[in-house]
Amino acid sequence: MQRTDGRQPDQLRPVCITRNYTKYAPGSVFIELGDTKVLVTATIEERTPRHVVDENTGWLTAEYALLPGSTHTRVNRERLKISGRTQEIQRLVGRSIRACIDLTRLGDRTITLDADVIQADGGTRTASITAGYVALMDALLHLKRNNLIQDIPIISPVAAISVGVLDGVPILDLNYEEDSAAEVDANIVMNANGEIVEFQATSEKSPLSQKDLLELLELGKKGIQELLEIQKQALGLLEGASL
Repeated sequence: MQRTDGRQPDQLRPVCITRNYTKYAPGSVFIELGDTKVLVTATIEERTPRHVVDENTGWLTAEYALLPGSTHTRVNRERLKISGRTQEIQRLVGRSIRACIDLTRLGDRTITLDADVIQADGGTRTASITAGYVALMDALLHLKRNNLIQDIPIISPVAAISVGVLDGVPILDLNYEEDSAAEVDANIVMNANGEIVEFQATSEKSPLSQKDLLELLELGKKGIQELLEIQKQALGLLEGASL
């Protein structure tokens, strides 16, 4: 099968992660996944939401937005009410990143991840999660440098990628054109231990067999292992100066 951009079925699009992309947020990460471009910032507040007050734990939450001009037609800003799609994505991002951190060691503070999609070509939610982990790490490094936490409370790094079946062939990291035509599309969030944090799959045209499901999981695991290594390299670029 010939993919629209010439990649092999098990090949990621080019990935670039840039840290410290903006000035003020403790964590600020710009990720480019092919033509998908997302800015994720991590900000810190010295308070926790009402539902975790008195539980001796911190909190992490996420917000997500497609910016006007990020897609083929203009997306309106969701000023008064966010769409069901946006709610679902930002909850996914929040759940996925919370799975990698021990919030009881964060103190009475909240970290908010804001994922703003500047350009969308498929995989915006998975790119937000992959970049969100790096932004979280920078926010935690900021807290540690300022003696606000004793150590970095990460349980295991996480990353995410899309997989799907197109023309009967399992493929990794779908762009928009492939996602629109796929018989099956799925998003996988996995940690560095190979454990599944989230798995979302939709059969668009034909049911997904158990054989294809297992093949998609293995394909996703391969892609996530590559992304975890890219995260590690990005965090290592400034590690000597950051710590």
